Amino acid sequence: MTALKLTQIGNSVGVILPKEVLARLKLEKGDTLHLSSTPEGITLTPYDPNFDEQLEAGREFMREYRDTFRALAK
Repeated sequence: MTALKLTQIGNSVGVILPKEVLARLKLEKGDTLHLSSTPEGITLTPYDPNFDEQLEAGREFMREYRDTFRALAK
């Protein structure tokens, strides 16, 4: 575990992530991080948690209309 210090950044307060963390998350300057509240605490991830819900909805839609998609593909 790495302890991070809060730093004044303009009128805000932020955390500066070490290079090792950025490399592990495959992040670069300007990328977006998503903060989620979980039962275990706070999760910081480069992946949009809402994307999983959208993807599953799309998969369900495709399963429901599988025969229609096959007919259209001919």
